[in-house]
Amino acid sequence: MVEKKKRVLVLVPFPMSGEHLGMREAQSKQIDLGPDLEFTYKPVKWAGTNFVGPYDYVVGDFTMLEAGLQAQEDGFDAVCIDTMSDSGVAALRAVLDIPVIGPGRTTILTAMMLGNKFGMLVMWERWLGLYKKVMDELGVWDKYAGHQSIGMAPDRFSLLGGEERVVFPKLLRAGKKLVEENGADVIILGSTSMHQARDFLAEKLPVPVISPGPTTYAAALMMINLRLSQSRKSYPAPVGRSDDYIHVMLDAAAAAAKKGPKIVGAEGQKKKKPAAKQNPARKTTEKKAVKKKAVKKKAVKNKPARRS
Repeated sequence: MVEKKKRVLVLVPFPMSGEHLGMREAQSKQIDLGPDLEFTYKPVKWAGTNFVGPYDYVVGDFTMLEAGLQAQEDGFDAVCIDTMSDSGVAALRAVLDIPVIGPGRTTILTAMMLGNKFGMLVMWERWLGLYKKVMDELGVWDKYAGHQSIGMAPDRFSLLGGEERVVFPKLLRAGKKLVEENGADVIILGSTSMHQARDFLAEKLPVPVISPGPTTYAAALMMINLRLSQSRKSYPAPVGRSDDYIHVMLDAAAAAAKKGPKIVGAEGQKKKKPAAKQNPARKTTEKKAVKKKAVKKKAVKNKPARRS
C-alpha cells in the first residue's frame, strides 16, 4: 500500500506570486525532510506594509487567520506561518485540529535546546517588537543575549536577492558581535525573509544559526509523525464561527486595494510623483516674456496723459 504524502500549508503574510513567491518557497529546499512531505505556499489576499507595531500585528492576525481557515478542510496535515510575528497562530489553533506552527516560538524554543543564551540577528530595529511579544509570552528573557541590527529596511518581496554582496558581510559582522559582545551561543535569524543568508553565516560563525522557516517545517513533521496538536484547553474552540463574513471582508479589502492608491515602502508612505523636469530653454523664454511684459506695463504707466 502506497502511503499518502503529508501536506503542509505555509501561509505567506503578503500578497505575491511568481518569482517573489518562489523566493519564499526556496526555504523548503534548505532542509531534507524526505519525499513524503509536500509544501503548498499560500499568500494572504491583502496585507499591511510590515509588522512593526500593534496596529500591524492585528492586521497580520486577521489576514493570516482568513488564509488558513480552510486548511484542515482542504486536506492539509499542518500549517506553518511564514513570519516571525507568529501572526494568526493563536486564532488558527483555536479553529483547527491540525498543528499550527509559528517560527517565533519554534526558533526560540529550539535555540534553548542548543545553548544557554540566544541572540537575534536582525535587519532593522523596528522588528524588535515582534520578538518582545513572543518572549513575553514564553517568559524567556533570562535566556536572551540581546540583538544586533544591520540597520537596513527589508524588502518583503525580493528578500535579500541581488543584495548579497552588501548584506551578507554586514550580517556576518553583526553576527560576530552577537557572539563576542552579547555572549550569544546560538543565533536566530530575525525573519523568514533572511533565509538566503543562513548557509553563508553558518559556515563562518562559531555557533549554531537558526533559519526560522525550515525550523517550523521540521517541527510540523515531528508533530504530524507523533500525532500531536495544540491543546484544546489552551486554545478553546469559539462558541460560533464567522468564517463567511471574514472571507467577505478580506475579499472586499483585496478588491479595494486594486482600485485604491498604492502604498509602497516599509514605512507605508504614499508614493509621491516626482516633480517634472523643466526645459531650461523654455524656462529662459518664460523669464524673458515676464520681463518684457513688466517693462511694457511700466512704460504705459509712465506715459503722460493725453490733453484734450
